[in-house]
Amino acid sequence: MPDTVLAERRAGLPQLVLLLAGSCLSVLGAVLIAPVLPQMTDHFAGVPGAGVLVPIVLTVPALIIGLTAPFAGLIADAVDRKRVLIIAMVGYTIFGTAPLHLDSLGAIIGSRILVGLCEAAIMTCCTTLIADYWSGPRRSRYLGLQTLLASVSATVFLGIGGALGSAGWRTPFWLYAVAVLLAVPMQLLIWQPARVARTGKLPPLPWRKLRVPCLVTLAGGVVFYALIVELSFVLDEAGVTATATIGALSALMSLATAIAAGSFARLSGRTPRALLPVAFGSSAAGFLIIGAGGGAIPVITAGAVLTGAGTGLLLPVLLTWATNGLSFAERGRGTGLWTGSLFVGEFLSPILITGLSGALGGLRPALGALGVATAILAVAMAAIVPRSATPLNITQD
Repeated sequence: MPDTVLAERRAGLPQLVLLLAGSCLSVLGAVLIAPVLPQMTDHFAGVPGAGVLVPIVLTVPALIIGLTAPFAGLIADAVDRKRVLIIAMVGYTIFGTAPLHLDSLGAIIGSRILVGLCEAAIMTCCTTLIADYWSGPRRSRYLGLQTLLASVSATVFLGIGGALGSAGWRTPFWLYAVAVLLAVPMQLLIWQPARVARTGKLPPLPWRKLRVPCLVTLAGGVVFYALIVELSFVLDEAGVTATATIGALSALMSLATAIAAGSFARLSGRTPRALLPVAFGSSAAGFLIIGAGGGAIPVITAGAVLTGAGTGLLLPVLLTWATNGLSFAERGRGTGLWTGSLFVGEFLSPILITGLSGALGGLRPALGALGVATAILAVAMAAIVPRSATPLNITQD
């Protein structure tokens, strides 16, 4: 049966602030406890395989997001975006703070799996609601702002995690309680969009339209996450051991990402066919500079800034390209599929780079090889992106 269009409330700044804040929670989950992993390893030194299991505490939520975000999108479309979001926010706090009381490493990993499930729902619902509430240039601007804040918050959360970690490895887990504090105003100010009332089952997803953007996003996740994970190791190989210096250079890369993401609104009148070669090309240039630079700190910094700028533009272009042509009844599932593709790519990124490092004899050669692959991808965008792709600030709701 066809959908019926209903009257709709108008969203404003309060809704935008809440949805952007919710979008940052997956970043918090990805980086907050990174500074305390050595302390956790020492604490669980008597547990067999602790050296492998403790890093999984950090990385397993990203894998779970990648595997379950499409299902979160299905539930959001079939049930209710707001209800799924509020339940996931409360669950995020319950499971995120669980390691404060758990003494088993296995139980902590189990709680982190549940955190990943909640993050998948939160990220999918927040992004879907942004696309529901706004259209056209404002949607492009706010999706770019989402990427910008995610980049800035990564640096902020790393600093907070390190500061809280000085009081013990459990202390940073208290910060997961922020989700339940956000859930209260979300319950009051966020609403389930009433754009359409379905009188039948969900329409099928336009797989042909989503297939190419999601496959490119899978590769984009590998590119996006590479230096976020590896920059500190590159600097360490180059002789930079001071955490303050590493943090400052990482922050400089994050600043480049944020500036590029902020420019997306002005560039969104162009098509993904025009912007993706620029985004992948800038990232490739950064990887190649680092790979061929001989370990000089200014060269590494220049490469990191170029790559950061490329990835800052990359994510909002990919997200807007994937979701702009989706109807209200398709948008949750499409956003979930895109989110899953991104996080699977992010999870695979360090694995692929580790494999390349072993094959090529070092981290910098591995990043150079990734630069070559990314450059090929940039050139291939002319053939991969359909000529029919519309400007990113044109919505087809």
